[in-house]
Amino acid sequence: MDDVRWFLDASEAFFEALAAVGWGALGLAVACHVVRLGLRGRAWQNILRASYPGAHIRYWPTIGAYVAGVGVNAVVPARGGDVVKLYLAKHRAVKEASYPTLASTLVVETLLDFVFASLLFVWALQAGLLPGTPDLSSIRAFDWTFVFEHPQVSAFVGSLLLGGAILLIAWASEHVTAFTEKVARGFTVLDDWRGYLRRVASWQAASWVARVGSTFFFLRAFHVDATVETTMAVLVVQGLSTMLPFTPGGAGTQQAVLVFSLGGAASRSTILAFSFGQQLVITTVNVALGFGAILAMLGTLRWRRHVAGIEDDTHAPALEGELIEGPAAAPSGSALPG
Repeated sequence: MDDVRWFLDASEAFFEALAAVGWGALGLAVACHVVRLGLRGRAWQNILRASYPGAHIRYWPTIGAYVAGVGVNAVVPARGGDVVKLYLAKHRAVKEASYPTLASTLVVETLLDFVFASLLFVWALQAGLLPGTPDLSSIRAFDWTFVFEHPQVSAFVGSLLLGGAILLIAWASEHVTAFTEKVARGFTVLDDWRGYLRRVASWQAASWVARVGSTFFFLRAFHVDATVETTMAVLVVQGLSTMLPFTPGGAGTQQAVLVFSLGGAASRSTILAFSFGQQLVITTVNVALGFGAILAMLGTLRWRRHVAGIEDDTHAPALEGELIEGPAAAPSGSALPG
């Protein structure tokens, strides 16, 4: 596959350039990334608090669930980590929560991201930092090749999916009143716009500042010209490469498009080394933090068994009690310290 070829080329360029990496800038980039995760966890905690005002929602279980989902998403395609995030949030952070409500809080958590990403995308198009449609069809990447080679089929499939989603929402609103009430509960924080701006948007805006700083220092670490344009271009490409999450972290797609977008900032090999290096470091940090959180919160890394409600025979009685009696039966010592 073409995305694999791009990824392998980038990995080869990275190891060739490894000796020249700026380790000080790389450390600052990682620090900014970790700060970003912490800020986003705080924003999600405040969204959950608005949805469940009577609940005592601690920060550490919330951020633990958040980074666990991020860590799984780093190695599993199609947003599989969100399932882990919801499971841990329900059983360790907000025990009285429902999954529909938790899922809708994740939608709220991405609203500001959508606004910022849209503004960046429009700016990047006007600045000529992104390839046009004819160029995209020639950039061989797994995520986009079929879409641009078969636009009519892609548009038809997209329309079917959108129509199905609309019909499902309409059916649910008419026949599943309790379900829609649970979903609506996740959007409670939006009822007070001033409160939303103060308790959620402010933390998310700060996380974007940390994200910009992380990208800037990653560019410096790999000796790519770190300007406003190149930093913003990287952010836009990263967003585009994860819109169709068929590969973990958009691997392959990022490398293909960044070579086009940063063509004037460095050589092809340097850009590939930067792209692979940034993705490798961020993935490593996300996996370390995410699976560390899973281990701390569940006492095991077998998160698939927990999500599916299956456990080893030695732990079966405890899990059975949790499933029958509800989240309150979860062992008190399994959560991160609050």
